[in-house]
Amino acid sequence: MAQEARCVWQARAVLGEGPLWSPRQDAVYFVDIRGSRILRHGLSDGSQAGWDLDDAACWLVESADGDGFIAGLRSRRVVRLRLEPGQAAVVGEEIARIEPDKPGNRLNDGKADRDGRLWAGSMDDAEEAPAGSFYRIDGDGAVTTVDEGYTVANGPALAPDGRTIYHTDSAARTVYAFDIGADGSLSGKRVHIRFTEADGYPDGMTCDAEGGLWVCHWDGGRVSRFRPDGTLDRAIALPVSRVTSCVFAGPDLDRLFITTAAHGRPDEPLAGALFECDPGVRGLPPGRFGSPSP
Repeated sequence: MAQEARCVWQARAVLGEGPLWSPRQDAVYFVDIRGSRILRHGLSDGSQAGWDLDDAACWLVESADGDGFIAGLRSRRVVRLRLEPGQAAVVGEEIARIEPDKPGNRLNDGKADRDGRLWAGSMDDAEEAPAGSFYRIDGDGAVTTVDEGYTVANGPALAPDGRTIYHTDSAARTVYAFDIGADGSLSGKRVHIRFTEADGYPDGMTCDAEGGLWVCHWDGGRVSRFRPDGTLDRAIALPVSRVTSCVFAGPDLDRLFITTAAHGRPDEPLAGALFECDPGVRGLPPGRFGSPSP
């Protein structure tokens, strides 16, 4: 492993996940699903803030209209969310309700693409049954099931050309690739990467501008970059076991921030921290929900 990541904030997140780079706020936001918190790290000033939620957020994206954030909640609702420093989080309009008939499920991870659509997965909260699915949520709130049979849905990540999306079933130790049609339909599901037991479990991931896929290793203590053909390029070590997700950030998208989990790791002093590393490549601008990105 060529380098190690450095801790920028020991946030003690029980289950840190879903990092989001906000150019508008010059900050990285991330969620603590088990801690029912949303956390914010300012890039320029190093400021830190947090908000408690009754219904935990599982992921965040920015709204294309500038009206705050869109959040996927543990209760399988997709809502507008306002986060102002020093004020309580305000849950607003419900945009979509997913799986109202599956109380044992929760949302887990989601991203917006450059066409303003959301891609999000659900999972069995007990992490035992393949009861989860993969969804597309359009700008009008319409929900479409695009794949099924996930125990722990994770990812997703979008390739630079916008024509390939990656999605993971962590329990199966497998990252899948799909082709995206012009209408948002998915086809050509295939195995892109398969982890071994020694690798841990594939968790959150993101693509860089060269098409590399950065995959976090839960119980593997690292982030690995895979080439577009699925072969391993390099890895970045972390001083914790449960590495959960990552995002490119900064004006030049040349900084990689990495979330981790303290859950089940009381012996690791930095478990649950936010880390940063110099990836040597640039990332892709974040998508926003509601209209195509410029």
